[in-house]
Amino acid sequence: MGFIRMGDAGRALDYYGPMTPFKRFKTPTLLLALALAWPLVRAEDEVPKNSALSASMMYELLLAEISAYNEDSGSAFQLMMDAARKDRSDQLYQRAVEIALQARAGDSALQAAQAWSRNLPASKDANRYLLQILIGLNKLGETVEPLKREIAGVPPKERAAAIGQLPRYFVRATDKKLASQVLEQALAGELGSRSNGPAAFAAIGALRVLAEDASGALEAVRKGMALNPKAEEPVQLALALLDAKLPAAEQLVQAHLQQGARPEIHMLYVRKLLEAQRYDDAYKQTLLICSAAPNFSEAWLVRGSLALQNKRLPEAQTSLDTYLQLRQAELKAIAADASSAAASEAEAETDRGLVQAYFLLSDLAELQQRPADAERYLGLIDSPQDALRVRSRRAAMLARQGKLDEGRALIRSTPETVAEDARNKITAEVQLLRDNKQFGLVYQFLTEASQSFPADIDLRYDLAMAAERVDKLEEMEKLLRQVIAEKPDYLHAYNALGYSLADRNMRLPEARVLITKALDFAPNDPFIQDSLGWVEFRSGHLNDALRILRSAYENRQDAEIAAHLGEVLWTMGMQDQARTIWKSGLEQSPDNDTLLQTIKRLGSL
Repeated sequence: MGFIRMGDAGRALDYYGPMTPFKRFKTPTLLLALALAWPLVRAEDEVPKNSALSASMMYELLLAEISAYNEDSGSAFQLMMDAARKDRSDQLYQRAVEIALQARAGDSALQAAQAWSRNLPASKDANRYLLQILIGLNKLGETVEPLKREIAGVPPKERAAAIGQLPRYFVRATDKKLASQVLEQALAGELGSRSNGPAAFAAIGALRVLAEDASGALEAVRKGMALNPKAEEPVQLALALLDAKLPAAEQLVQAHLQQGARPEIHMLYVRKLLEAQRYDDAYKQTLLICSAAPNFSEAWLVRGSLALQNKRLPEAQTSLDTYLQLRQAELKAIAADASSAAASEAEAETDRGLVQAYFLLSDLAELQQRPADAERYLGLIDSPQDALRVRSRRAAMLARQGKLDEGRALIRSTPETVAEDARNKITAEVQLLRDNKQFGLVYQFLTEASQSFPADIDLRYDLAMAAERVDKLEEMEKLLRQVIAEKPDYLHAYNALGYSLADRNMRLPEARVLITKALDFAPNDPFIQDSLGWVEFRSGHLNDALRILRSAYENRQDAEIAAHLGEVLWTMGMQDQARTIWKSGLEQSPDNDTLLQTIKRLGSL
């Protein structure tokens, strides 16, 4: 076959017309055939050049694609496979695999990938397709050799990073335990290497985590760190294991940090501590980072935030000012490198760290009774996505000056740029009213808002909670049961209704059923555990209440949980422990109503 000239479409159709297999196809299909032949088309001023494809090969490819187009996947696959074998082409083998996958013919896709890998053993794409198809077909035992080839094909300097990516292949594998065993076999040659061994053990450990084998993952961390105590891959896995509450994992993390870890790794530990609400421990770690790496800006931001939370106002000011200086210098350096991707991102969006710092500095200025400075810092936030947040802060400042109505008006006047802005403004106004203990206004406002968003389940839940605060208990229960009926997995509704009954010492068996149902959806939620503990206390089961509430408080050191745990301890005659818990709760949330009322009622402090 020669070439088809531009403007010769009519003759091209004449060319295909006599071919019997094409006569049953409509014109769009013929146009598709022409599109597939496009590489053979030349402009009038180009020098004629014969295609590398033979006429028979071109015919076979066209027929394969037209068969695929007409959903005759079996013929399409066989024709494409025949062409791929003849041409020994990566592209044609890949197309054969794709045809089989689109037809959900897993065995055919595997056949194509195996032939591709066998006939073109140097092809990285062939090996990856084969590996993924084997995993998809749950033939994990056959993945060892493809895994070995995958690693062997990577340059030595890039091998550790490539090993770290291997667990991603097995995310959807049904047997994660077998997957970890297979990966261990494939990486056997790397497990003794100081350079790649830590990454290999971390990869194996990651799959053990997916297989819910936390102790096995921890053992992998130990072996990886033993090969090279300064390697980062095992410690990153150890950080992930902190969620499993393994003290040994945290000890390994701390041992690595003492070796002089990079501040970025140290900061990952800080984030884990913050997630666990271990604020004092997180603060101490920021002190270490700021001392060892004084130019690492992120640590100063977190240190300033924690210092502000603990009312260490001078330290908060110094830390946040230091962060601003460092971060602004970093952004200036990024901007100077106009070719960098980071520079493009910096131009596209206001720096999130600076925004957070300005909000914190505004809060700090308010605490120090510097309203002009508080407003100045808010004025530095030039970010449309934070417009409502800025106005909400300004509204809170107005409310503290006795100008609640002006604050509400400010929130309502915030421009709406996307559909969800109207709903977010409702949330912001409700929070303003709650913070100022205007529960009657909250109920009135949410009643009106729910008419504008009748299908909004979250809004109906909020209205139920507002109804409770104004002692409209029948309405609260009715709304919560509506929420449960419309969304049976809305766990907060079960918990709220159950806790409300328990707190009023009403229908305790029913309250226990509701809260237990909520726990079915979120068994480790400390607030739902707190509700269950409170039911047990109201039911007179003090030992069960103490056990449950202790566990909840260990998971989340919240002031309301502290109030309940302290009352159980007080009732059981452990007054000193109760006082300790309450004092800790007051340090975290000195204005918590439940805690303050509990202490006042028992006359304990």
